[in-house]
Formats: sequence, structure tokens, C-alpha cells
Amino acid sequence: MRTLFYGTPALAVPFLELLAERGGLAAVVSQPDRPAGRSLRTVPTPVAERARQLGLTLLQPARPSELVAALKPLRPDLAVAVAYGRILKSELLAVPRLGTLNVHFSLLPAYRGAAPVQWSLAHGETRGGVTVFWLDEGMDTGPVCAKREIEIGPDDDSGLVFEKLRQPALDALSEALDSARRGQIVAVPQEGRPSYAPLIKREDAELSLERPAKRLHDLVRAFCLWPKANLRLRGGRLLVLKTRLEEGGEPSRAAPGAILRVDRSGPVLVQCGFGSRLWFLSVQPEGKKAIGAADFINGLRLGAGDVLPLPR
Repeated sequence: MRTLFYGTPALAVPFLELLAERGGLAAVVSQPDRPAGRSLRTVPTPVAERARQLGLTLLQPARPSELVAALKPLRPDLAVAVAYGRILKSELLAVPRLGTLNVHFSLLPAYRGAAPVQWSLAHGETRGGVTVFWLDEGMDTGPVCAKREIEIGPDDDSGLVFEKLRQPALDALSEALDSARRGQIVAVPQEGRPSYAPLIKREDAELSLERPAKRLHDLVRAFCLWPKANLRLRGGRLLVLKTRLEEGGEPSRAAPGAILRVDRSGPVLVQCGFGSRLWFLSVQPEGKKAIGAADFINGLRLGAGDVLPLPR
């Protein structure tokens, strides 16, 4: 069975390797190499770099219109897309004989869109998963071929959830490929109420200590990879890298931002909204290195009973 693969970031590389091992991979499509870093040196996408290492045919068109003409002569049976980063229009979906499978990191129809793992964490979900489905012209609306489900722990961040999903996602894709190879096309309509996971904006990660601690903790977990949760203080922005919920204890009447406890081992307990409290474990002042929260508070010459210098 001749296949195509669409993918761009490191997340997609294991799926490229799976298809390469199975054989019949006619071409790999990735986004164009782009300048990166302070030097603006052109850097290949992780998928493009791995495709070159494997000696595979690689296509990186600047314009999607160029792609249809390049792919049609390959006469592929099937295509697989994993985090390609561009919408595949109808003319591309029509190229493979059987259709295009997409690996999506949620249990569809929940969290359709660009950032399903991050938004599921931001909303405090305790279960997640992966769906392999057939692409159509809607946004993640096509029929389902295979699914796998996982548990999400209360302190799991997006990086860890992606790690947890890797093998289940590979297993689900293998199941879908085996079915297609046997000529048994599984395509079950999505059922349930859809929810959405749009592109992340920097302002989505801004923290307000007037919110409940659970909400803040979920935002820190969700946006740990990018753009990182952050707190505005007088004098600059503070990235909040890791937090932990306070267990037990009576609700406090202190004002949001009050420092309740500075632990010698590094954490700092801070008052949040609705009487809730949150341990700050690791932070990063803007433009500086990551440090323990206690070191940051000590550097400001603050302690228990003081209030974080929040902007008025």
C-alpha cells in the first residue's frame, strides 16, 4: 500500500518512523525550512530532518497548489497527517485513493482544533486520548477509525500528556493502517457534543491571582511548553513554571497575592481567589534563569505576611 505522510514538528517524527518501517512510503510532506534563533539560521523541521536521514522523498512546498501536481503522479493509496500545520483542502484530500487519516490528540468530538492537549488541561480534564479519523473538509469532523483513552493526573502537564499519548497513538494508527490494508475501512461517525481547542495566544497564559487556585494550576500545566503561564508584577513579568495545589486546610481570608508561607525547600504558598491557596514551586523572572519560588521571594526581600507586588 503506497502512503503519503504529512507532518512538521518533533511530535510527528515517531509516526513518520512507523510508516517508514511498514514500507510503501511514497513521499513525506513537511512545511518549508525556516530561520530560527538569534542567528536566523535556516533550520529544517524535525520531520524534514528525519525524512532526509531515512532517505525518503521529501516535499516542502511553499504553496499548497504546488503540492497537488507533485503528489498525483505518485498514485498513493492512503495518506496520514500528524501535526502538519496546514489545512488540507479538498484537492489534496482527493489525491489518495482511500483517503487521509489524521492523528488527533483528543477523544473527538471533544477539543477539535489546533491545541487539544493544552486546552483539555486548561479545563481540568481527568481523561484524554487520541483519535485516528478520516479527514474531510470540516475542522476535525470526519468519521473515526480508531481511538485510545488515557487518564490525566492532577499534576500532569502538557509535555507529560503528549508522552503518555505517544504509544497509544502509534497503536491506534497501526490498527487503522492494518484495517485499511485488509480493505476493511472503519469509518464511524463522531458522536457527542463537540468542544473546541483553538490556536493558543500569549494572553491565554496570563494569570490573575483573583482566580481560584485550581484554575491557575491547570493553566500552568496546560501552557508549560508555550507560551508558559505568567504573572504580571510591578517591575516585570514572572513566568510560572510549576505549581502544586494546597491540600486540606481552612480557606484563608487574606487578599489574593498574599504570601502565606515560604518553605525552606523552595515552594511558596500564595493566596488566590475564593479563599484558595496555591504552592508556587518554580518560576522564571523575565529574561533570567528559572529559580525556585522561595529564592525569588527572598530576592525581593519578602516573606510570609507580605503581598506580591501586583500591578494596581
